[in-house]
This record gives sequence, structure tokens and C-alpha cells, in this order.
Amino acid sequence: MTIEIFVPFWGDPALLFDAVESVRAQTDPDWRLIVIDDCYPDESVPAYFAAIDDARVSYRRNAVNLGITENYREAIRRATTEHIVILGCDDLLHPHYLDVIRRTISAVSYADVIQPGVQVIDERGRTVRPLVDRVKTRLLAPRTPEGGIGVLTGESMATSLIRGDWLYWPSLAFRTETLRRIDFRDGLPIIQDLALLMDIAFDGGTLAYNPVTAFSYRRHGQSASQTTLLDGRRFRDERAYYSDARGLARQRGWSATERTARIRLMSRLHAVTELPGVIRRGNSSGLQSTLAHIVAV
Repeated sequence: MTIEIFVPFWGDPALLFDAVESVRAQTDPDWRLIVIDDCYPDESVPAYFAAIDDARVSYRRNAVNLGITENYREAIRRATTEHIVILGCDDLLHPHYLDVIRRTISAVSYADVIQPGVQVIDERGRTVRPLVDRVKTRLLAPRTPEGGIGVLTGESMATSLIRGDWLYWPSLAFRTETLRRIDFRDGLPIIQDLALLMDIAFDGGTLAYNPVTAFSYRRHGQSASQTTLLDGRRFRDERAYYSDARGLARQRGWSATERTARIRLMSRLHAVTELPGVIRRGNSSGLQSTLAHIVAV
């Protein structure tokens, strides 16, 4: 069972090359890699792929810049296998990543989304443990029996994710048909991953969590997510989506999900922890949005 790994690319070519080599280092050889270059202005990128003698590796360059969401959609349009991965262009698969994914699929064949265990690295590839990731691992991720797999479906999946998004989007493996049926929402670029995953849950989908560490997720100090915290967009979009999620949960009679979305405790606490940084480095819009996120009902 071949698994296609897509890498929508716009960023540091050196980190992209590391990501590609992490795919080529898989102990399981049954994969295809498709890199979709969103018109990044660096001639070293096509030259690097031209030098790779491996039929499993493909490089495509968009005719025009599509932007991140449309490039994700382009990956899904190109998919030909039952399961796919949309790998971040600066993240790393561990050599046994596909082994973990396949074992999880074998155990939970109906899973729409598969989350392996993740370690976090910084810009230089050093392992780090920021507060947000300690919270994800220790408080938000479901507990699993020794050597076991956690399974969340429908309301339990939605409630878990709206309590706090403990998943790492670039590490996920998806059932391709699910991504074709449930599209990204427009107008939520900062939290489009959470919105899509919640829509999968609202559709009755299933998430399988295998805590075996098999992925390195890179956190950048100047990432888009950090920038949008400082200018207010991140928490503005979160408030809008939490309100939508409450309505969707109410329609389905999912009282636990609705209550969790209304309280949004972890989201408020996140805003509290970010407030000092917003005061020091943000603008007035960022400060107003962060304060509103903490206190708004």
C-alpha cells in the first residue's frame, strides 16, 4: 500500500532538502514524494530535484503562486493513493514514520486522521519543549495504554480538539477520500487546520493517535503563527471559529462540545501566556484582540 507524501513548498530551500532526505531515509520503501513548489524564487530548488535519481520523487512547480491553502488543495487534487501525508517543508520524518502510520492503519482501518508521536525542534534542529507543547502532550493529548492507540470519533474527537488543538498538522496522515469530501474553510487562514479537523469530527470522522514518536515538528520564533499573535489576527480568528463550533455542536446535540467551545479555557489561558509578549512586541490591535480573547464571553 503506497502512501503519497506531498510537500507544498515555500520557504528555506535548505530545510526543504532536509525534509526530502528524511522521506528518502524511510525504512519502509513503499512511498511516493511529490513536492509542489509555489513559485519560490530560488534556482537551487529545481536543480536539487533534477539531480535526484529516484523515480519515487517528483517535483512540480506551480504556474503561478497559489498561496498556502490553495497549494494544500493542489496536493489533494493530485493524490492517487488511499492515504496521504501533507508534510511541512521544514519538518522531518523519523526513519520509522511510515512504519508507525501503517501499523496504526492496520489497527484502526477506518481512521480518517492518524497522529503519530511528535518531538519539537527549533530553527537549528535542536529538541525543545516550549510551554505550549508541554501542555499539548501532558494535558490535552488523550492517554493511551502502554503500546496502545487512542481512538476518538465524532463528538469525542470534536470535544478533545476544541478543548485545545493538540495535533501537529504536518505530521498527520489522512484518508484521501475524507480530504476530498471535506474541504478547507475559506477565511480562516491561521486556524484552517483546526477548522478542517473539526469538520471531519462533525462529519462523524475518526482520529487515531499512536504516541510512538516518529516526527520532528519545527517551531520558528518568527513563524506566521507568532506574527499573527502579535497583530491580533490569531485570537480574532479563534474567537470567530469557536462561536461557529458552538453552533455546529448545538445543531447536533453535542452538549460536551458546545460547553467546551463556550468556555474555551485552554484558548483563554493561551492568550494569558502570550499577553506579556504582545505588550512588549505587539501593536495596539494585537493587545486589544488578546485582552478581548481573555475576557469575552
